[in-house]
Amino acid sequence: MSVPGRSPAQSSPSTTPVPPPRPAAPSAGHRGQTPPPAPPEPSRAPAHLRVHPVDRAFLGLERTRPDVRWDTGGIAYLSGPPPALADLRAYVAYCLRGVPLMTSRVTGGRRPRWQPDEDFVLEHHVHESVAEGPDGWDAALHAALNAPFAPGAYWGIWLVHGHADDAYAVCYRLRHACQDGSAAAMAFRALLGEGEPSGRPVPAPGRRSAVPGRVVAALRLAVKFAAGTLVRRYRPAAGFAPTGERRLYRGRVPVDTLRGIGAAGGGSAHDAHLAALAGALAAWSEKAGIPLPRATAVLPVDARRPEEEQTWGNRCFALPLELPVHIAPGHPGAARRRLDHVTAATRKLRGAAWRQAIVDLVRHMPARPTAWYMRRVLSPRVANVMATSMPLAHRGSLGETQVTGTALLPLVVPGHLFAVGLSFFGEWAEVSVVVDRGLALGGELPDLWERAVAELAETTAPH
Repeated sequence: MSVPGRSPAQSSPSTTPVPPPRPAAPSAGHRGQTPPPAPPEPSRAPAHLRVHPVDRAFLGLERTRPDVRWDTGGIAYLSGPPPALADLRAYVAYCLRGVPLMTSRVTGGRRPRWQPDEDFVLEHHVHESVAEGPDGWDAALHAALNAPFAPGAYWGIWLVHGHADDAYAVCYRLRHACQDGSAAAMAFRALLGEGEPSGRPVPAPGRRSAVPGRVVAALRLAVKFAAGTLVRRYRPAAGFAPTGERRLYRGRVPVDTLRGIGAAGGGSAHDAHLAALAGALAAWSEKAGIPLPRATAVLPVDARRPEEEQTWGNRCFALPLELPVHIAPGHPGAARRRLDHVTAATRKLRGAAWRQAIVDLVRHMPARPTAWYMRRVLSPRVANVMATSMPLAHRGSLGETQVTGTALLPLVVPGHLFAVGLSFFGEWAEVSVVVDRGLALGGELPDLWERAVAELAETTAPH
């Protein structure tokens, strides 16, 4: 499938079995319906939570660059009549009982904490963006993607509808200071999921006897990646003048295709995605006439421990990974070479020792070194693409309407070319590319990614 001819915001056909409706959710057929009086299963989330050094790093970036939107999020595309805004607000209020930290704010000075916000107003967080007829879908989605948050709000939900009677979208955006990707995915499951557990891997509890070795491994890792941020140097891409307006473009392939490619190369579906991304970047550079001799992606790695709060705060570590864009598209065996390059580079990250070292590093890293590292690794002189991925759920619904597709909204770092997110939902691996409107041929990137996946699938297929 290809992007040209498909609206960037167009919802995709349903690919999952239809589950029974959720009685607590709003639906167009029951406007004004009151949510059930009993709250969801009580959350184990604490009323107060310390502001993690990664949270503080993002808060510092917000203060340093107030002109930049340091937000991320995702979109769920649904089939069926959209709910009324009042019904959606009532349902979100009902769901917030299970994730109370979403009604918190930062308080304190040298040791800040997330604490309940006594002035929390739901209407400042749940909005709508209404399309003016069938041709107004892109404009309505664009408005939701670029709308500012209400003063003091850390997140917002936009109901995007009006272009059709039987399709709509729910856009969830949040300041990165309050949630990383895995916490945002938990919010997705709280609102639209059906009780599925998170699909992300978590390390097993370690033995006390292994603590000295883990300390050494974490320190080595810190030195390795801190040193890496000092060596790479990039200049802004020629001919790219950012406008500040974000655009979303989407592509999708069967998830089994990516898994098969990854397994054939001795890696994972994410390795296949990164290899295809490198191929898409090389093809885009050639087509757009923008030289791209090197490209480095920032990969957020989840470091949240099983016993930690799962719905709020940042517990991720950003790793730079050089993408093999130097392998030209016309080179013999180019697709397989890219896959082998990526798989070799990520092999240690897939191992238990490195993952444990990252978890230990995020757990104990002081605030100031964390802020310094985050500034360095996100700098456009060190990296020029943000690349994230997240397993969302096998299926989702809102009332009687079914989720038919998803799109991550990764953080677009100032100075980067674009941000790409890979979400696993149902039978599909869905790629979303968030670009600045000023990037030449940015809308063709998902199509180029799909072609690169097809080339990889052909190259790795058994003969």
